[in-house]
Amino acid sequence: MRSDASSRTTLGKAADENFPVAPFFLPREWRQDLMAVYGFARLVDDIGDGDLAPGGADARHLGVAPEQAEDRLVLLDAFEADLLRVFDPVAGPAHHPLLRALGPTVARHRLDPAPFLGLIAANRQDQLVRRYESYDDLLAYCELSANPVGRLVLALTGTATPERIRRSDAICTALQIVEHLQDVAEDLGRDRIYLPAEDLKRFHVTEDDLDRPTAGASVRALIAFEADRARGLLDAGAPLVGSVHGRLRLLLAGFTAGGYAALDAIADAGYDVLPGPPKAAKPSVMRRAGAVLLAARREG
Repeated sequence: MRSDASSRTTLGKAADENFPVAPFFLPREWRQDLMAVYGFARLVDDIGDGDLAPGGADARHLGVAPEQAEDRLVLLDAFEADLLRVFDPVAGPAHHPLLRALGPTVARHRLDPAPFLGLIAANRQDQLVRRYESYDDLLAYCELSANPVGRLVLALTGTATPERIRRSDAICTALQIVEHLQDVAEDLGRDRIYLPAEDLKRFHVTEDDLDRPTAGASVRALIAFEADRARGLLDAGAPLVGSVHGRLRLLLAGFTAGGYAALDAIADAGYDVLPGPPKAAKPSVMRRAGAVLLAARREG
């Protein structure tokens, strides 16, 4: 299905992710399905962040009046209503091109709407919750904002089991936390802080400390602490890679390696994430992927 310019802009953001979304080595059908799911996930995040393509095409696709096109909650409600058309043949085709593209994937794999609705709920929460008191509160947010993506990958590939879902959740939560660490300054600019308040207090970090050009010693110690937590989650989830085979193993190794390499980049920056997000270079991701695959082979 041909997409419009705004949808192509949304899909083009795949190149900026910490992990490969639909790499070339996968079968064409998998790539199409993964990009369909990515288009949904990226668009709902862009709605929640107010980062839609210019021109208002997304709002028009969703039937949102121009005077409400900047209201993120209205857009999310309209997006959810359009999503539900994908799961209800009687309701007719979805209006948004990215949701119409998602339809064949949903039908082919008989996907459940719950993971998609979870991602929308996470972005609604972003409009209402700006701070997280505890690490457990943050994990509950990641259950909505990140874990559905891994569960969808397992569903698309027909490999979901309770144990794989548990390990996938650990990887996805880790990737979400890593993204939060990279984007501390950007999130603060949106009046959001994903570093738990209890940890800011523990490390004697104030919100003003996060609003500086570079990080002081306390902020660096806090980021190092949260990075270590994320690394522990990746370690707990990494055996997922060895539990599958073939091209899926390569894909999951890429996801996991992207998280490790991003954490390496944060460490290489001395845990100073305030000047801008530390990004992993491609060779670093490849080295990490090789290490993940080697560990998977040993475990297998």
